[in-house]
Formats: sequence, C-alpha cells, structure tokens
Amino acid sequence: MAEAMETTGARSGSDTRISTGIAGLNEILGGGLTPDRLYLLEGTPGTGKTTLALQFLLDGAARNERSLYVTLSETADELRAAAASHGWSLDNIDVYELVNELGLDPDSEQSILHPSEIELGETVREVITRVESLKPERVVFDSLSELRLLAQNPLRYRRQILALKHFFSKRSCTVLMLDDRTSEAGDPQLHSIAHGVISLDQMPREFGSERRRLRIVKMRGIKFRGGYHDFVMETGGIEVFPRLVAADHHATFDAQARSTGSPELDALLGGGLVPGTNTLLLGPSGVGKTTTAMRCMLAALDRGETATYYLFDEGLGTLIARAALLGMDLRPHLDSGRLTLTQIDPAELSPGEFAAIVRHAVEQRGSTFVAVDSLNAYLHAMPGEEYLVLQMHELLSYLNQKGVTTLLVLGQHGVIGEVRTDIDLSYLSDCILLFRFFEARAEIRAALSVVKSRVNAHERTIRELRLSSEGLRVGEALDDFEGVLTGLPAYRGRVAMLRDADAPGDEA
Repeated sequence: MAEAMETTGARSGSDTRISTGIAGLNEILGGGLTPDRLYLLEGTPGTGKTTLALQFLLDGAARNERSLYVTLSETADELRAAAASHGWSLDNIDVYELVNELGLDPDSEQSILHPSEIELGETVREVITRVESLKPERVVFDSLSELRLLAQNPLRYRRQILALKHFFSKRSCTVLMLDDRTSEAGDPQLHSIAHGVISLDQMPREFGSERRRLRIVKMRGIKFRGGYHDFVMETGGIEVFPRLVAADHHATFDAQARSTGSPELDALLGGGLVPGTNTLLLGPSGVGKTTTAMRCMLAALDRGETATYYLFDEGLGTLIARAALLGMDLRPHLDSGRLTLTQIDPAELSPGEFAAIVRHAVEQRGSTFVAVDSLNAYLHAMPGEEYLVLQMHELLSYLNQKGVTTLLVLGQHGVIGEVRTDIDLSYLSDCILLFRFFEARAEIRAALSVVKSRVNAHERTIRELRLSSEGLRVGEALDDFEGVLTGLPAYRGRVAMLRDADAPGDEA
C-alpha cells in the first residue's frame, strides 16, 4: 500500500498538510489535512471514529506534537483499553475525561444527567481551560452528541460550537470533533461550521463481514478524491483503500504479443497475448479454462515475468497438485518468488480492498501477469453491491494502462445445450476465448475459439482442446464444425481428433 505522506514545509505555509496517521486517507486528501482547522468526523456507533481519532493523535505524538483527547462519552480507562487492543500506548497523549465520578455525584451542584445552560457553559469552559494549559497541536473532542444534549436547542448548540471553533482557530490547533449522528443524518449545522467533514459508514451483508466505507463530504481549500472508499478496521488500526481511478495511472510498456506456450493457441489468438490487454476465458465448468490460464501464466514465468494468480474457487493445494499432473510444475516459480498464488475469501472482501491488493501486486511486486479465477465467486459474494461491474471496469482499465497481461475466468451455467452467464462482461474484455463441449464418436470433447480480439487479427476457426499428462494441447482447425455458438456444437469433418494422435496410456 501507499506509504504515509510526510508533512512538508512550515506549518503556516499554504501548501502545508498534516498526516492523518492513515496512509490511504492521506492519499484521498492529496497529502493530509490543512493544519489549524476544525474538522467533523461523523458516523454511527461502531464505524471506527475513535480508532481513526486515536491514529490521528498517535501520528502527532510520533512527530513530537502535543496531543489531547477530550472525552465525554467514554472513560479514560475505556479509551486506554481500546488503544491497548490495537497494541498502542497513550502515554504520550493527554486524555482529559470531562465526565468523572464527581460529575455524577448527586451532591454535586450540577449533574450531567440534568443538562442545563449552566452545565453547557461549564463544560465548554473546562475544555478551554485544559487547552490553554496544555497548548496541544492536535485535539480530539469525543463526542458532540453529549454537547448537543446539554445545549437542548439548536441555537444554543450552534453558538457553542462556533465559540469553540473561534477559540481553537487562535491556538494553532488542529481539531477533530466526533459525532455519532444522534441528530438527523448529515447535520447541516455541523457541516456548515466545520472546515471539513469525513463521514464513516458500515453496511451489514447477508453473509460475511460488514462492509465499511468512508466519504469526504466537504473539505475547504484542497482537492480531494470524491466518492466512497472502502476501509477495514483490524488489530493495528484502520486501513483505507482509496477508490481506484484508472486515469491516474499510466505507464509505458512494450505492446508486442507474447506466446501462450502453445503455438496453436498463439495462432488462434493472432500471435499470442498482448500486454496491456485483458482476456476473458468463457465456458462451462470443467472445460479447461483454469488449465489454459495456468499454461499462459507458466509461459510468462518462463520468460522471466512476475505473475500473480488470484484464486476464488479452488484450494491452493488442489491447484498446485492438478497443475503437476498436467505437466505444469509451479513449485520452482513459487520458490523463486516470481509467482504468487493468493487464495481469496470473497465473503470477507470488499471491492476496494481487492483493487488495493491487485495494485500492491503490480506496483510493489512488479507483477506483469495477473489472473483472476473466477469472476463468478467475486461477483456472487457481493450481490448487494451496486456498480460492481463498473468497479471491475476501472480495475481492468488500470491493469491495461500499467501494461499488465490479465486473464479473467468466467464460468457459465450448463454443460451442453443452453449455456448462460449471470452477468455480461464481454464489453469489458479485449479478447474472448470461448470454450465449449461437443460430442464426437460417442465421447465428450472440448472446443476452443476466439470470438473477439481488439488487438490481433485472430483466427475465425474452431480448434479442439485436450488436457493430458503432457499439458494443454490445441489441435488443428476443425472443418465442418457447426453449432458452437448454440451451446450444442456438432463436428462432421474429416480432420483427425487429438485423441487419435495420442500415444496409448495418455490421460484424458
């Protein structure tokens, strides 16, 4: 992932930014937050506001900046326990607990349980007194919902927030105010006052973990990346995955077609696979799509390229063993580090996180060959996600612009007869390899054809495909082959089948 951006220049400079402590969020903001401003961090309980705020303060403490956490909603002990669960220590952060045992004492002059204008003023004065005493450069105020309860009416609440903003603006202090949205969503009172607004959301799914995302609602004076950005909250804090924009990533590369490792398949494709393009392997289950993808990947590895194979359906051990039985030994390439087989659990993954994983493989590991097997699991695991195909389009455009050779495996329903696909990805693909079963001489065989290529003058013929202990074999063009596009192809020609030329004992 992208490294955290360092603050440059003097604090008073117009181009100065301060880090949020989260690399992905810094990238979205174009470097970080404008210092000495008041920001609103909003989200329902459990979205990660406190965790993000702590990372912001810990980043400041690491830069020898005085940091203060003012809490009305949690006790100091609860806050330290939450930090400890991530492996953090708050020893270098001042924690000020406004609500303590004394504040809840029935004998006290005022009680937090009975808000009044006097209590509101006292609460604000206590914050001001503590800030003037410590002179922090970063402050987190958690949370505004308690301040709203004390205010009792919107006018008084707005006046107190404005007073705090005016106070902090003269103290060279960057402030995060947390709000749990107990008022109406997108409170215009707060949004209009804050210099910037960051909104956190979490969405439960029918199966698998919830999806978390954030959005920059408003940020004055800086250009930021709009839209929703996925993030995860794990031990160690929040990791944000900026929304992928393919137009931001361009690279120069050699677009010469490269061999698939099979001369016959190269001829069918019009010369081979072209870097900077994606190829869709489309066909029913068991027809040979994964084996073909592995054969193409092995040829790239033999040329010295670095490859990454994302496996959604099959286990890693099964894939390696099956490849060895077909004469394709992946172990040497795994041992050398030039091949990475990544098992993906789509139920635990968001589209943004998967895009970030692919970016890391390309930009950090230098992968020039990427295979996704299969798109069915990726698409089915997120049935409630909107615009998933559009996100896949952005990812493929990114890979193309980086000069990566991409293979996408997409299974179709059915074996013979009517064969259908849940989703049409043909318009996203630069090349389509169509796989079909057919019957000849009382046997089930496989046929392969190229139905689309944007970069090569491909063959319009249909060739037989066979898997054996020698690996993948592609036969000569078959004459009088009819009905392949109907899903029930029939062969009536005279060209010898591949099995006829096999030595005895070859495996099917």
